[in-house]
Amino acid sequence: MLHKTRGIALSYIRYRESSIIAKIYTESFGIQTYIVNGVRSAKSKTNRIAFFQPLTLLDMVVYHKSKEDTIHRLSEIKCYAPFASIPFDVVKSSLALFVTEILGKTLREEESNEPLFHFIQESVLFLDQAEANFENFHIQFLFQLSSYLGFGTETGEDLENELNENNYPRTMDLIELEAARQLLVSQFGTIVPLDRTRRTRILEKLIFFYKIHMDGLGEIKSLEVLREIMR
Repeated sequence: MLHKTRGIALSYIRYRESSIIAKIYTESFGIQTYIVNGVRSAKSKTNRIAFFQPLTLLDMVVYHKSKEDTIHRLSEIKCYAPFASIPFDVVKSSLALFVTEILGKTLREEESNEPLFHFIQESVLFLDQAEANFENFHIQFLFQLSSYLGFGTETGEDLENELNENNYPRTMDLIELEAARQLLVSQFGTIVPLDRTRRTRILEKLIFFYKIHMDGLGEIKSLEVLREIMR
């Protein structure tokens, strides 16, 4: 049966000579996997592979079968909010890669969760449209996403206590703790001064916090890129 849904591209792998298998977070069906035929063909008249770059916002018509089917098919696809800056800005594209990796490892429900979908969508739109003050975007995103996933923390002190209970080796200094307090409650774009070292420390604490609550999170490969890119 055909269904219309919006989606957020997360990742894809090559399949056979000209196809891909794409992982997409959908508004109607949660996290889903789709096979897309002919998208890598030299004979293709359009660059459809661009639809599957990290965090691309998609309008889709999909063949969605029973829950027993793990791979579905796409009938139609288009981008409903083309990016103005993410693919062309090395910091933004690195942040997008990090967010995509986190989402790929944490989104597991194969059912609709409209509040979560809309949060991710609005986060992506902010990152693409922001002209400045997005250096803490990934930290704020992790704080907010954890609430949607069911294990969010309300204060910086609560985060610190949970890290200590799970033997995290380093405590926050006063500047980091105050920054965490502000980032927990502020909107994207709020200026919260942090140097590179402290920003990295808070991010590493949040990754550890996620690992406490999500089995199998594993290594975050894009973290090393952010350590180098973010100033």
